[in-house]
Amino acid sequence: MSDDPRPTSAEEDYLKTIFGLSEWASAPVTSSDIAAELGVANSSVTIMVRKLVARGWLTHEKYSPVSLTQEGFRVALGVVRRHRLLETFLVRELGYTWEEVHDEADALEHAVSERFVERLDALLGHPREDPHGDRIPGPDGTLAETRAVRASLLDEGHPGVFERVSDQSETVLRSLAEAGIRPGASVRVTAEGGLVAEDGRAAAGVNEDVWLRSGPHEGCRLPQAPFEHDDAVEPDDAGGR
Repeated sequence: MSDDPRPTSAEEDYLKTIFGLSEWASAPVTSSDIAAELGVANSSVTIMVRKLVARGWLTHEKYSPVSLTQEGFRVALGVVRRHRLLETFLVRELGYTWEEVHDEADALEHAVSERFVERLDALLGHPREDPHGDRIPGPDGTLAETRAVRASLLDEGHPGVFERVSDQSETVLRSLAEAGIRPGASVRVTAEGGLVAEDGRAAAGVNEDVWLRSGPHEGCRLPQAPFEHDDAVEPDDAGGR
């Protein structure tokens, strides 16, 4: 392990990326996944993964997926907390739109202190979700868990509550904003791979990037409909993610 306990900005980016890739997907995270998400060469990922393993933040066997250790999960959550609080601040207080904030928060998250983050959290009223519906980790390292499902896996007409949207596609975010569909909205899945709100406004072609909290409905073709679930996950329970 390194003598310096503080991660570099690059190390934080990798840990946050690995967390993000595993947060809403059950598939293991591979080096190729990380390279594609960060837009870097596989060789660069290989070098960084070795560093993160040496620092005790990742586990990785040759030709196998990577996993955050308990300590790596804790460090990643700290970065995610800063990022999501900054996104919330930019939207609420500075008038940014939700498709503008990701890159800004990426740039700011490495520059702010823990004191700043805690004061920002208090200023915002200790929010639980960011503007995209992503959960904001608590200062104690807990993360509320929800059993939401990707909307593309649901059948036409399936009702649900809009839980979160990936912040990676500006087109999807604009389409949802134009339809007035935000986290907490009641929606139904449409045949066009989209959602329709209670007022009839719709956003097509968004369901690969959207997650809903949902239950069964009359005529539901799914073998097991997902149900809302809200618990707290602590770093002690997260090793090997």
